Amino acid sequence: MDIILIRHPAVALDAGVCYGQSDVALAEDAGVSSSALALKLATLQVPAPRVLMSSPLTRCSALAAEMANDFGCALSHDERLKEMNFGDWETQRWDAIDRVLLDDWAANFEHARAHGGESVAQFVERVRAWLDAFAQTRELSPAYVVTHAGVMRVIASLALEVPLEHSLRWSLEMAGIVWLRRDDETQQWALVRWNA
Repeated sequence: MDIILIRHPAVALDAGVCYGQSDVALAEDAGVSSSALALKLATLQVPAPRVLMSSPLTRCSALAAEMANDFGCALSHDERLKEMNFGDWETQRWDAIDRVLLDDWAANFEHARAHGGESVAQFVERVRAWLDAFAQTRELSPAYVVTHAGVMRVIASLALEVPLEHSLRWSLEMAGIVWLRRDDETQQWALVRWNA
């Protein structure tokens, strides 16, 4: 079973802004990004998708729609593939958020909800529910999943059985590709590519 996670390209927001579940547009045309990704995927010899899945947020869904059209495959959207909800911090500059609140969040990273949105634990459980459901559907492989950096890091953490704190440190560029493969016999996941 192959799952190819694709981070959305750059968004039309200044750097340093928290935009978790805020629905922001892509900085460039989705069609141009789709063509560039198709070339990159072909170069990496990634198998063509049977299905495309996407976060419903515009920065993912616009790209996914173009890719589904280009590859001629079905497209579905899933709320569980959205980025973490940062509540009151959404669309705020990170450097403008009260330092005390950020420190409190860091001190209780898994369960703190200083922003009023999701805790990391809640976010992980939402993404885990998606991954568990996906893992039961071998007929969907290979699947391309257009989503967000946080979701990709959680999926990698769960699939590869590494602490989330580790995958949070792994570089993941805009439009970066993560390719995971599960052995059907052992049910073990392996990393084929990270940030390709």
